[in-house]
Amino acid sequence: MYDRILVRYGDLTLKGKNKRVFIERVNNLIKEKVNNPKVKIEKNHDRLYLVLNGEDYNEVIEGLNKVSGLSSYSLVSKSERDVESIFENALNLIKSEIKGRKVTFKVESKRSDKNYPIKSPEMTQKVAGYVLKNTDNLIVDVHNPEVTLTVEVRLDAAFVYISKIKGMGGFPVGVAGKGLLMLSGGIDSPVAGFLAMKQGIQIEAIHFESTPLTSIESAQKVIDLTEKLSVFAPNSKIKLHMVPFQKIHTALLDYIPESYNITIMRRMMYRIAESIANENNCLVLLNGESVGQVASQTLQSMKVITEVSRIPIIRPLSTYDKLDIIKISKNIDCFKTSIKPFEDCCTVYVPKKPATAPRLHRAVEYESKFDFNELLAEAVEDTKSIIVTHKEHLDITMKGLVVGEVL
Repeated sequence: MYDRILVRYGDLTLKGKNKRVFIERVNNLIKEKVNNPKVKIEKNHDRLYLVLNGEDYNEVIEGLNKVSGLSSYSLVSKSERDVESIFENALNLIKSEIKGRKVTFKVESKRSDKNYPIKSPEMTQKVAGYVLKNTDNLIVDVHNPEVTLTVEVRLDAAFVYISKIKGMGGFPVGVAGKGLLMLSGGIDSPVAGFLAMKQGIQIEAIHFESTPLTSIESAQKVIDLTEKLSVFAPNSKIKLHMVPFQKIHTALLDYIPESYNITIMRRMMYRIAESIANENNCLVLLNGESVGQVASQTLQSMKVITEVSRIPIIRPLSTYDKLDIIKISKNIDCFKTSIKPFEDCCTVYVPKKPATAPRLHRAVEYESKFDFNELLAEAVEDTKSIIVTHKEHLDITMKGLVVGEVL
């Protein structure tokens, strides 16, 4: 029935002089994520067709769902340009779609070949009339139909399709440069990483592990989440930096008043993250902060915490509702991993009354009570970097170090 998939680029076609670069990048992602040598790419001006050659279109769609930069795609049946062939194709598709159900429908026609003798409105009337005459369960509704049958007449052939499947949108991952994602084991930061990739940012990830203050399973959870995100990354790989944070964590518990513990901890994390980002040519830091969600994410807290950083910080979730974040987390298959009950260093010792409106001079004063610069330098020096690849199983040793491709 369906012999190809029509791919639409969306906003990529508006990129002017950079249009060719963007489209080439997304086409490479399509080849990589579909990963089927029997499926052929057929370019046609502003359109891209994936010729199925008998392959399961569900598997191809699963690959397309991992490609950022696609507006939508449709399962398509190609036919000759004569009216009889178009009629037959349209009727077969409608019958296959409705399967005897009573549904409302309409027909839309497009004619890119302006020399074709039948204009679009006339083609719409002819196809609709033929389909209605040969089926019993269709009701015309031009305003809000359940099914829209589209006929496109192009220079070389006619294409008929019904469904329009929404793509990821955004831009092909990598075209915007690289960012460093501050990845916890929670719900928010993986979603922030996904949204950043969706907008064309290639990500590396950084995690602050505090074993034995935190469980070894909490670090493994972060590796598992990185693997989940890697399916959207180029070559299905993401570099993950595991920062040994235990000495800093212990010092904070010893020297910092409880109410400011999270504030100072986050300031230390930003200092380390900026250093790692600069070493790895990351242009920005990314995190899962959402305004007002917890004490460290009030506007006053954000101002005091990020005062230590000179690198731009992007918060893709800054105005998102928690339920919306959870929905995306489930869609990208991270939610079940994120809610596993293993605490990271930001949650294992949460103060009873954390400062929600911390003062900068207080934070600076408390930090002066111990020499943190040496601890920061040691943490950066001892950071272990690995490449996490989709479907590659990685474990953690009892010392909290990652076994895998260590860089």
